[in-house]
Amino acid sequence: MALSTLEKLEILADAAKYDASCVSSGAGKRNSRGTGGIGSTNGMGICHAFTPDGRCVSLLKILLTNFCTFDCAYCVNRRSSNVERARFSVEEVVELTLNFYKRNYIEGLFLSSGIIKSADYTMEQMIEVARKLREEHLFRGYIHLKTIPETSPELIATAGLFADRLSINIELPSDKSLIEFAPEKNVGTIRKAMAQVRVRIEEAKAERRAPRFSPSGQSTQMIVGADGTSDGAILRASETLYSSYGLSRIFYSAFSPIPDSSKSLPSAPPPLQREHRLYQADWLTRFYGFETSEIIAGDEMLDLDMDPKLAWALKNRAAFPVDVVSGSRDALLRVPGLGTRTVDRLLIMRKHCSPRLDDLRRLGVSVKKVLPFISTVDHRPRSLLDSHDLKARLVPARQLSLF
Repeated sequence: MALSTLEKLEILADAAKYDASCVSSGAGKRNSRGTGGIGSTNGMGICHAFTPDGRCVSLLKILLTNFCTFDCAYCVNRRSSNVERARFSVEEVVELTLNFYKRNYIEGLFLSSGIIKSADYTMEQMIEVARKLREEHLFRGYIHLKTIPETSPELIATAGLFADRLSINIELPSDKSLIEFAPEKNVGTIRKAMAQVRVRIEEAKAERRAPRFSPSGQSTQMIVGADGTSDGAILRASETLYSSYGLSRIFYSAFSPIPDSSKSLPSAPPPLQREHRLYQADWLTRFYGFETSEIIAGDEMLDLDMDPKLAWALKNRAAFPVDVVSGSRDALLRVPGLGTRTVDRLLIMRKHCSPRLDDLRRLGVSVKKVLPFISTVDHRPRSLLDSHDLKARLVPARQLSLF
């Protein structure tokens, strides 16, 4: 019996939940006002996630189909998996996107797919969804397409003309693990496709003219905990990916055990806190001036009990306290509890006055967290070198599980 669109939606929305790479993506502001089109973006990428300023945004996140010719051991939709299958037509995805938008359920579309017939055939179907939305329905909302690495360069080039962002999953942090768990996938092909997207994006930026190509850049996803790769190796691999392919974002997705999977895969997921710590470490290297070697120094695994910035501070107590009045931007960024926006606002404030603790409170700083690491006109901490109980005071005790 043929499935209804609603039944397909239930299956294919659930199947898409394992892809984490749809978090806010920085689409440029665009709206349909005065153009006769439909939809808008608000300057942020769209998905079921929280943006940096705390807003929750919504995205229709689905697979075109969960049929797949590949048999990747870690994937619930692999060829040999015993799951209920479904497939949308192009028209069904377009209609769902428009109807959901008009009902104010969503602000955009994240579309991925299993591979059917061939990579090119599948990618053509996904591109056709985006083309119809953009050209026939004048949809101005956010569109993120998951690109299939084996797709021809011409199709990737076309996809970037309709999508705000393209993403190509690197899947696993080590080439060895990808060969073991996804032998039908080729590491070289994945990297070649990512390089092609980077070149196209850079060319479009250099020309500064329409049509733009994937204006929000490209991203990738890395599964964490499916193999024995350490946090240090993951962060070093990420460092290489950022520098080699100009990625806008790398998403870390904790491995989720699936039914009837390979015995070489873990039977239990890694702690979700590990995924969180990797995101924090990733942020430190991209926006706070840290090197991976500093964050991982002496241990290949991140401390699950405290964030990596605090862990670094406790290991490098001689670097503190930092004077809020005279400290450099780089030094202030290394203070636990101070973010990039707060530091930039402090630097502006310093032009007019000498910031005090009350000024930090007005900036929304958790003064209790920063007190041991800063000095101000009205505060001077005792030496951190003498504070043997500092970690106990700053790191909350972990609550034991009842189960």
